[in-house]
Amino acid sequence: MKFRAANLAAPTLFGLGVLLLWEAIVRGFNVPRIILPAPSAIISRLVYSVPTLAADFAQTVQGVLAGYAIGCAAGLIVAILIDRTPFLQRGLLPLGNLVSALPIVGVAPIMVMWFGFDWQSKAAVVVVMTFFPMLVNAVAGLASAGPMERDLMKTYGATYGQTLTKLRLPSALPFIFNALKINSTLAMIGAIVAEFFGTPVVGMGFRINTEVGRMNIDMVWATIVVAAVTGSLFYGVVALIERQVTFWHASYRQRPA
Repeated sequence: MKFRAANLAAPTLFGLGVLLLWEAIVRGFNVPRIILPAPSAIISRLVYSVPTLAADFAQTVQGVLAGYAIGCAAGLIVAILIDRTPFLQRGLLPLGNLVSALPIVGVAPIMVMWFGFDWQSKAAVVVVMTFFPMLVNAVAGLASAGPMERDLMKTYGATYGQTLTKLRLPSALPFIFNALKINSTLAMIGAIVAEFFGTPVVGMGFRINTEVGRMNIDMVWATIVVAAVTGSLFYGVVALIERQVTFWHASYRQRPA
């Protein structure tokens, strides 16, 4: 418990110190709000604009959650197909690599044209961004089971499905959760960027784009704060689930309590 409290106290105190320094610099040097608003101004705007930010959050998070679920599930399924059929590994992995290299600012307008201006187009962009990290990590995870364990399953006469569920997928869980954590931040970024290219008059990306044009930089920062906190909480939830599911893994057994 003491170790966990120390882990929480250190970043908390450091963060407060950064905010205080930020406030002092902005006020001491009289930095214009249009360049860098003070943390107090951002917090004030955040509190004042709760209804607007809540509507933006609800719009954006639809695309985030839908795209995250579809992209991660598709990556895992394709990884199992590749593991089952080596021929697909030579064809699908290079294709997945090509998809991951597509510039998001080029994909987003196309998805908006295909799926419209609502959350579906943002979900499509998130699928593109989250598919490849899950695919690569899941393929590596499925191959991580030791040869002795595989030989033992063959000795028992286990089918591929039994070997997959009893050995290969459990061994791959740390890799899969690694992809889930990476994608938890990529999903938010992808949805917000997609909203720059077309959305109803609501959404975090829309809000940032609009308020920059109006020079309301404190509102822009307030929206960024909401996005950052949401992404951090999403990552934290996935990490917490990982700890509960993969408590047996060596990386957790070696950590102090």
